[in-house]
Amino acid sequence: MRHAPGVATLRAGGRACSNAAVDPSRREVAARLAGATVLVAGGRAILGPISCEIGVGEYWALLGPNGAGKTTLLGLLGAQRHPTSGEVVVLGARLGRSDLRELRRRIAIVGHHVADQLPPNATATEIVLTGRDGLLAPWWGAFDRAAEEEARSLLAELHCAHVADQLFGLCSLGERQRILIARAMLGRHALLLLDEPAIGVDLPGREALVSVLDGLAAAPDRPTIVHVAHSLEELPTRVSHALLLREGRAVAAGPAAEVLADGPLSACFGLSVHLERVAGRYVAHAAASW
Repeated sequence: MRHAPGVATLRAGGRACSNAAVDPSRREVAARLAGATVLVAGGRAILGPISCEIGVGEYWALLGPNGAGKTTLLGLLGAQRHPTSGEVVVLGARLGRSDLRELRRRIAIVGHHVADQLPPNATATEIVLTGRDGLLAPWWGAFDRAAEEEARSLLAELHCAHVADQLFGLCSLGERQRILIARAMLGRHALLLLDEPAIGVDLPGREALVSVLDGLAAAPDRPTIVHVAHSLEELPTRVSHALLLREGRAVAAGPAAEVLADGPLSACFGLSVHLERVAGRYVAHAAASW
């Protein structure tokens, strides 16, 4: 049975996401979209209008079928593109009225497209060091021994001490993703965007990544995290909120316990979804839609 995409607004600790405008919250927010819309050639909307407030220190999961607008939304949050209409404010800076170069230095992005821009012949430690100033190559900066020791310490925290001196290009996909997270942590970014970090990662690598993300989400000085997930199984147990997109619109958003449930997920993906939690982790089952 195919479900029609719904429009739901779930309150999230004084914040909400929906397809309509929301009043600014008095509570501190890391990002706010108000009627944000992105159009492509011909005037077709690939996102929005959507309104959303993401609180400081929250961990948001962003899910939806292919073409739902997840990458476009992440581009807005990462200050990589502007909305066609509406307002987007990230870390207090409104897109279109702020220096995006300065804003981007406060945002870390972890994903394969980032890894592809980094030099494969640099060591894992050197890659982590580039995170301090948001560089794409270690030879563009100067780092002292204290910075190197901190980089190595972060790699050890993320179970990557064994590859500290290994060339980045020779690391496994799972190791690269954890190295990129260490890179983000060294830069002490306020906003961390995870762009399907478990894609192509094997089972041991995925479980190591999930463990790292759970630890990061539990840290008292944690950044605000938005995690675009390919599947629910890659989400850590400490996801606090979720946003479901379908055809560029918000199907449901709010506390993870309310959004990551059979009804909203079925409406989002257009087929009957049954969700279970095993040791705090999400496991989804669905009937074929053809």
